[in-house]
Formats: sequence, structure tokens, C-alpha cells
Amino acid sequence: MKELTEARALKEGRYVLIDEEPCTIVNITTSKPGKHGAAKARIEGIGVFDSQKRTAVQPVTAKLYVPVIERRSGQVLSISGDMAQIMDMGDYSTIEIEIPGELKGKEKVEPGKEMSFLHYEGKYKIDIK
Repeated sequence: MKELTEARALKEGRYVLIDEEPCTIVNITTSKPGKHGAAKARIEGIGVFDSQKRTAVQPVTAKLYVPVIERRSGQVLSISGDMAQIMDMGDYSTIEIEIPGELKGKEKVEPGKEMSFLHYEGKYKIDIK
């Protein structure tokens, strides 16, 4: 699910779709309008699910999509290798999510613990802040 918004309404720390991939906005710079052109916004973001850096340059009046990323809660059922099986506490469905590199070997992800994860159009990511 996604919503339309103008480039001038975006702020750092929010989400935006760049190259059809949800990204967290890291930096936004705007240029002044020239003699024959409109002001431009340069949006730099880091992919939420793949951590790749992406950039978009659009007029400030351009409409961009903002993804609606759900933050859900789930309980870890089991861990096998670098995958964790998690039961969604909302609808009791089970999904398999890859454990991020910074959490491997630590006691933050273990069976029986409850944790939050992000969900957007069939993509999942464990989110521990």
C-alpha cells in the first residue's frame, strides 16, 4: 500500500519509494528555481529491506509515492541457521525472516521472545531499536 505526496512535503527519517523500493530518507536538498526551470529536490535514501543507497532528483512539485510500512509484533518460535520462524501476534500466521548480521549470535533473537518486525508487500525485516 502506498500514498502520493509532493516532494516538498518529505522529511528526513520518513519513507519514500525510490526505484520501486521503500527507502528511509537520509538527506534532502533543494535548489533554487532558475530562469527557465522549477526548483529541484535531491532525495537520498537507504533501502529499508536491502540497505542500498538510492538517489532521486525530482521537481519539488512532483508527486512521489510514500510506502505504508507496517510495524508488527511477533513471537519467535524457532531458529534454524540464520532464519527465524516468527508467529505474528495479530493474525497468528507464521513467517520466516532472515536474522540481520548485527543480531546473529546475540541473545536478542531466541525462541519465546517477542519482537517487532516490518512488513511491506510481502517483504519482512526484524526491527530492533
